[in-house]
Order: sequence, then C-alpha cells, then structure tokens
Amino acid sequence: MSTLEIKNLHVSVETKEGSKQILRGVDLTINSGETHAIMGPNGSGKSTLAYSIAGHPKYEITDGEVLLDGENVLEMSVDERARAGMFLAMQYPVEVPGVSVSNFLRTAKTAIDGEAPALRTWVKDVKSAMAQLRMDDSFAERSVNEGFSGGEKKRHEILQLELLKPKFAILDETDSGLDVDALRIVSEGVNRVKDNTDAGILLITHYTRILRYIKPDFVHVFVAGRVAEEGGPELAERLEAEGYDRYLQGATA
Repeated sequence: MSTLEIKNLHVSVETKEGSKQILRGVDLTINSGETHAIMGPNGSGKSTLAYSIAGHPKYEITDGEVLLDGENVLEMSVDERARAGMFLAMQYPVEVPGVSVSNFLRTAKTAIDGEAPALRTWVKDVKSAMAQLRMDDSFAERSVNEGFSGGEKKRHEILQLELLKPKFAILDETDSGLDVDALRIVSEGVNRVKDNTDAGILLITHYTRILRYIKPDFVHVFVAGRVAEEGGPELAERLEAEGYDRYLQGATA
C-alpha cells in the first residue's frame, strides 16, 4: 500500500503581468488502488496541479508539500519522481523526431528500474500491451508522437503507463480529442493498470464521459485553485446535470 499526500499546496506561475497564484491550498490524499477524478471549469488549476506534482519548472511551489510514502516529492528532480513511482500522461504529448517508440520505451523502463529489461520478455510485454491497445506492430518503429493522431498519442501515453507500472498515475485530460472507440480502448488500458498493479489514479477531466468507463472512487471539484467540494461518483453525475455555476458564483479571483 502506497499513499500520495498533497498538503496545503500553493503554486504560482510567472506571467507578463508578474507572478500569478494558481493553486491556493490544495489538500488531497490518494491511496493505492483508488481512482480520484478532478473536475472543474477551464482555468481552475487542474493541469497546474498535474504539472506541479510532476516537476515542470514553469510552476513555482510557494507553500505546501507533496508526500509519496512520506518522502517529499517536491525535493526530487523530475527523473527521481519517475523512479519513485510517479507518472504523468500529458494532455498534449510532445513530438520527439528521430527517436523510435521502441527505443523510447526501453530507455524509459531501464532508467526507472535501474537495469535493462530482459529483451525476450520485454518484446513480448510490448507486443501484448500494443495489441490490447489496438496498435499495429509498425507503431513501435515510428518516431515518438511524430505525425500521430490524437488517439495515437493518447494510446501511446497509456502504453507507457502499462509498461512502466508506476505507483501513481496522473492522467491530464487523457480523454480530450478522442472518439468513442479510442476513449473506450484508452479507458480499458487504464483499468488494466489499476487491476494488475493496484496503482492509484488521479484523473483530470472536464467531462463525465470517461467516467462511464473508468469508475472513480472519489470526485473532487476544482474551482479557483481550490477543492470546492468532494464526493463519490454521484457528484460527477450532478456536475453533468447542473454544471459549475453554483461554484463559480461564490469563487473569488
């Protein structure tokens, strides 16, 4: 059992007008095997939370801490966070021309485990994961995300998730840009990871459609850089019906 604790997290970002506070005291605890959905309107701080935990240099932590099994993640470099068991599926995966998917995946696995995986077992694992994500074998020889469709990029993110087996996965709007078939395939991959590794999942989304496939244990409503309300799956259903107006009316800038 592992635990990820976010305590009183405050985060600012530098803008043309100066430093702007985005997160204003976020508290959230995720345990192994739990799925937490974060929902909220644009600009509420959802992606800022994801990138701050992952270690993006653009975001300045001004207060609070993020603990992974008692160790302060914020004191770790980005690669140390990955080796400790953190994973971020990006909303907009970047292209890496000249680096094949197969080389990228094996290099990442070697860096996280501290040793290269046995080649025969690794090839078998990669092919199996790709098949379950409906990815053709030729995909492994393409350059990372170069010329990929939106669905291919998101499936590649979940392919990494399945092979790297982190303790905690942060999925930043993994459902954006996906058609119904791709959404179902990606969701099935996330569910396999949770079932097979007992990973904790932090799922950031605007919409409830992905929650029909990935059932959350907890739902957190983000407004103006804070958790405005928490509940179970029924909270997501209420948001679908009512929207965020009642939260925004009381939010301060």
